[in-house]
Amino acid sequence: MDFHYPNGKRYKPAHSPAAKPKADKKWTYSNRGMTLEEDLNETNEFYLSRGLAVIHKKPTPVQIVNVDYPRRSAAVIKEAYFKTASTTDYNGVYKGKYIDFEAKETKFSTSFPLKNFHKHQIVHMTSVLKHKGICFVILRFSSEGEVYLLEAEHLLYFWERMETGGRKSITKEEIVQYGHPITLGYQPRIDYIKVIDSLYTLH
Repeated sequence: MDFHYPNGKRYKPAHSPAAKPKADKKWTYSNRGMTLEEDLNETNEFYLSRGLAVIHKKPTPVQIVNVDYPRRSAAVIKEAYFKTASTTDYNGVYKGKYIDFEAKETKFSTSFPLKNFHKHQIVHMTSVLKHKGICFVILRFSSEGEVYLLEAEHLLYFWERMETGGRKSITKEEIVQYGHPITLGYQPRIDYIKVIDSLYTLH
């Protein structure tokens, strides 16, 4: 099935889903090769099942333009377009506070490219902060297996630096300095709420 952006450009996934490993006693949760999105989805399911928070991945609206009907009882989508540019990946509520965040990963080990973000996402994050919501990004260095929560305020600073002629990435040192490391666990996998609790006084 082909997906296209509003400008007609064909959508190409950043990566194909990792193959699931065969059963092996030596295989552990920590090396399952899950994507950041899969890890966060499992984390959010854990929060929801425990009554801790209600946070979901936002669906991306698409416009279907070509459908094949191989059988009267079945339909196969052959071509579709993203109707509008998406904002951030996840949103929801935690302890009465609106939560909104984007999740990105990179294979680089010394910096995080700002091209991974888009202008409309920056505008959206700015609006969330203006309305006193909790907004951040979760960054994963896939080659290192390291995950950080970086508050949106810092991302906006680095974005403005780029737009005024500065570097087009955030250095690893800057992420370590301004971000908050998240140790990978089992349940939940990426416990970002623990970081939120350390940063904000919520009741």
